[in-house]
Amino acid sequence: MTDYVPPAVWQWNRQSGGRFASINRPIAGPTHEAELPLGKHPFQLYSLGTPNGQKVTIMLEELLALGHAGAEYDAWLINIGEGAQFSSGFVSVNPNSKIPALLDRSGKDPVRVFESGAILMHLAEKFGAFLPAEGAARAECLSWLFWQMGSAPYLGGGFGHFYAYAPEKMEYPIDRFAMEAKRQLDVLDRRLGESRFLAGPDYTIADIAVFPWYGGLVQGKLYDAATFLSVHEYLNVNRWADELLARPAVKHGSMVNRTSGELHEQLRERHDADDFNTRTQDKIGTPDGE
Repeated sequence: MTDYVPPAVWQWNRQSGGRFASINRPIAGPTHEAELPLGKHPFQLYSLGTPNGQKVTIMLEELLALGHAGAEYDAWLINIGEGAQFSSGFVSVNPNSKIPALLDRSGKDPVRVFESGAILMHLAEKFGAFLPAEGAARAECLSWLFWQMGSAPYLGGGFGHFYAYAPEKMEYPIDRFAMEAKRQLDVLDRRLGESRFLAGPDYTIADIAVFPWYGGLVQGKLYDAATFLSVHEYLNVNRWADELLARPAVKHGSMVNRTSGELHEQLRERHDADDFNTRTQDKIGTPDGE
């Protein structure tokens, strides 16, 4: 229990603690002037290798694997711990100051796309891939895509925050969000017990959106919580996650803009396909102080 009593009017306490206290703030807009870099490819991605960022890099790698050369992209690292998402350039692409943000320069005029679900839909519709064109199949795919968009904040901002990042462990929020995380895993497990992929027999953007969060969770890659949540119990989710991780595009997409984990799995910026062979951190070394 806590002795905290909410005041009549909330005031911003800059010393609230937690892993992200230095960058969290109750206002929007840029904090400093800085332009975003531009590369040579049609798509400019500004991101970080978190689950939300991985959705987009997996999608782009899947499109390239299908032979869509027009999906070539530059992936620029946005270090959110240093506040790069609050630069004037980034805010111009995403006024919400969250990764990922995409600049589509494939047409006459650049198009900004922000929110990972919107980016997946934009790319799927542009290339006619991983999204059924009509009918029940399209509705099922979009339903699971938006299920992820609505559910993952409870897993990340709820369970992940209080279990892994909050300045102190508190039983009530951890229990509350652990229960919800396990309920969500059960939703997925039941669906994947009746269907190979989330939207049906075909792999779609629904799988691409859900995998980095819930596939990562059952594979022990999120919050060091696999044992705590007994993720081994969700046999169908584990089967599905293993199948997706065996896809080369998923492996590559999961590496892009990563700044943690095994060095050979970190490709901090991606500008050409050969970067996976020549530019991972085990080959180029880590910056001083890391």
